[in-house]
Amino acid sequence: MNAARRLHGSENLALGCLKIVLDKGEREDWFESTFIVTLAAVSAVSFVLFFAWELARPDPIVDVRLLFQRQFGMAFLVMMSVGAILFSTTQLLPQLLQTSFQYTAMLSGLALMPGGLAMLLMMPIAGQLASRFPPKHMMVVGMVLIALAMWHMTSLFPDASFAFFAWARIYQMIGLPLLFIPITTASYAGLPQDKTNQASALINVARNLGGSFGVSLCNTLLAQRAQFHQARLVEHTSSSSLAFQDALRKATDYFVSQGASALDAQRQAMAWIGQLVASQATLLAYIDVFCGSAIFALAMIPLALLMRRINSGAQRQGATQ
Repeated sequence: MNAARRLHGSENLALGCLKIVLDKGEREDWFESTFIVTLAAVSAVSFVLFFAWELARPDPIVDVRLLFQRQFGMAFLVMMSVGAILFSTTQLLPQLLQTSFQYTAMLSGLALMPGGLAMLLMMPIAGQLASRFPPKHMMVVGMVLIALAMWHMTSLFPDASFAFFAWARIYQMIGLPLLFIPITTASYAGLPQDKTNQASALINVARNLGGSFGVSLCNTLLAQRAQFHQARLVEHTSSSSLAFQDALRKATDYFVSQGASALDAQRQAMAWIGQLVASQATLLAYIDVFCGSAIFALAMIPLALLMRRINSGAQRQGATQ
């Protein structure tokens, strides 16, 4: 009993420290922070101890040996990737709407709602398809659809309408049921009946852990690419740039027409241009993140193809018995 408690504590410590590292890493400048380095080391050591203990036991509490089986291991990795894309986009889209498009929390939530309805409608369809087609083929189709949906988001523009974001979310959600059901089906393939609970728990861990990784990586990429684009755009705001001088003159004339003095109008024009550069850099950074998500989804296709071909109908019947 004491050993089980120590094991459970090691697992919680490993996951807890990892979650803190992923949540606060970008704000703390990652491994430039002693706090992040310490928690990362504690998490790594705890994971090593946890895996060593589990692998040494004939009847482990968490059967981590499942992760080293080809079928279940590939399903675990694919579910992690699905969680990463799902959770990161669920956070990024409202963040984008509220920061760059001045949407309220309610409006940004309404923009996500059609995607949820689309996923609800697709679930029974995916269930029917899962009984007719091999799970790995459905996963490939699902990943391609997600990649196309992410690529569609790269057409983002400053005057994008509410309909653009609503349809973009619908496109993102259509492919997810084609992944969740086949991944669950494939993960049970070849497992004895007494291992199904272990498999189900590990698959849920994969989704949540992937979501934490996805949110953290996307936020880090977003910050880095925003800095990169802002640096590139600022290069075009020099006195030698005719476009910059023309924009500055027009903005100054506008503020003068609003009653500002010439000096104040020029300062306001400079501030306005600075805000415009920052907003455009942020928008370009979001486009880079969506592009990266599309590439990541395509990169996961080979993992799905590495799974064994199974009889979907028979496997689904076995899982429900």
